[in-house]
Amino acid sequence: MKHASAILLAGFVAMAALPACAPQTVYVTAPQQVCDSRFQIANESSRTVERFYFSSSADGQWGVDQLGTAVLPPSARMNFRAANAGNYDFRVIWVGGREAQIRAVNICVASRIAVTDSGLYAR
Repeated sequence: MKHASAILLAGFVAMAALPACAPQTVYVTAPQQVCDSRFQIANESSRTVERFYFSSSADGQWGVDQLGTAVLPPSARMNFRAANAGNYDFRVIWVGGREAQIRAVNICVASRIAVTDSGLYAR
């Protein structure tokens, strides 16, 4: 019994020597949204698209014409990839100067921008 008391006393002494454990805060973050940012522009209008722009809605600027020296005739399609997830703005200018825009399109949801004679639509 004396031996058991000595072991028990040694255990209490060892526990007393340990520093007090303060509660820890654990931060849990939501996983980043996985997004397929590829999309297609489809010219479903009766006119040729001369210029095409898209940029993050947060940018506030259109940047460069994504068609470059090419054009997008009626029934043609082209594939693109946005740099990041989030909302994007799109703009086309047809031959002759008429233009159409669509703003705040969630690129993670829409995979096709349709150019029609009445404007742009995200699908």
